[in-house]
Amino acid sequence: MKVLIVSNNVYMKGNGVSSAVVALRARLKNQGIDVRVLACENPDKEGPQPDYPLKHFVFPIFEPIIRKNGFRYAKTDKNTIKEAVCWADVVHLMEGFPLEATTVKIAKQLGKPCVGTYHIFTENITANLGNGRSTFVNKLVNRWWSSAVYNLCRYVQCPTQTVKEHLEANGYTSELCVITNGIELSQTPTTISEPSTPPYRILCVGRLSNEKDQTTLIRAMRHSRYANNIELVFAGNGPKADKIKRAAHKLYEDGVVKHEPTFGFYTLKQLQELAASSWLYVHCAKIEVEGLSCLEAIQQGLVPVIAKGELTATSQFALDEHSTFPTSDYKALAERIDWWIEHPEHRRAMSQRYAESVLKYSAEESTRKIIEMYEKAMRS
Repeated sequence: MKVLIVSNNVYMKGNGVSSAVVALRARLKNQGIDVRVLACENPDKEGPQPDYPLKHFVFPIFEPIIRKNGFRYAKTDKNTIKEAVCWADVVHLMEGFPLEATTVKIAKQLGKPCVGTYHIFTENITANLGNGRSTFVNKLVNRWWSSAVYNLCRYVQCPTQTVKEHLEANGYTSELCVITNGIELSQTPTTISEPSTPPYRILCVGRLSNEKDQTTLIRAMRHSRYANNIELVFAGNGPKADKIKRAAHKLYEDGVVKHEPTFGFYTLKQLQELAASSWLYVHCAKIEVEGLSCLEAIQQGLVPVIAKGELTATSQFALDEHSTFPTSDYKALAERIDWWIEHPEHRRAMSQRYAESVLKYSAEESTRKIIEMYEKAMRS
């Protein structure tokens, strides 16, 4: 089987779609599948390049915002796209942008089956452009994504049930398959550690942006009874980094917290070590297709507190009523944090349950289902 993965951006760090592409490609290759990538060229000329490289399309006006979000758009070179599609048995589209729209059109002309993955909500895009609440704009973009890309695919992978329901409500007509992107399970049993207290370290992982909503955690500190004994650790970078860092530092300046919040960009191993030494994982994102960073923290036995809303699917990982709070409700988040600090024995018991819960999100099982999706698309 020859699989062509199509994605605008693969090689810039800090972008969830590119991480998913790199992981999927490696897993498919491990299964003996011939995989090639059609994508924008790597800006690092010394680094790896896609099998079918495309030039970078500089987006007018919005390019600085796009770059801060760790993303690049590719130019739609039809000759390169046609060459890539001709090689493939099945084409896997990772987004709903012009590159994918051109590719699926060429694939149809050549009789090549296409499948897609819905990695991001339209609101992920519009929120970063300052227009995330516009129902009209989001419906317009969704209509284009569905008609120009996803409805031309035989199957569409939905990482969560939330995504499937969202697509059904927005007129997507392809066969929708709920398949997690999955994480690599640890080969050794997770050892649950009991962090020394205080301080109570709270870990928050994610791109520093509007839709990830880290400011809700910062605001929650002003309403927590234990703020003086809490250490905030933010892992990630992004377009709102300066604003979020200033707000976090203001907590320290005002004496709300006595441990200055820290920020960094960490490797997976470093994140695992941070998770193992933390008291809670807080996930504030109000727009999230899946949220695997949360799952990776849970695998270390770290108890989460997750925002729950219409456009965030991450709360599916919660096993306890005290592990969710309404999106952007900083007072409710403060209450949940305080509750977990006041109930260490319950936290200890739930820590083990959370570590065991990740088994059903296995990357191995996810890959098996995706290969099955390819096979069905080819037969159809």
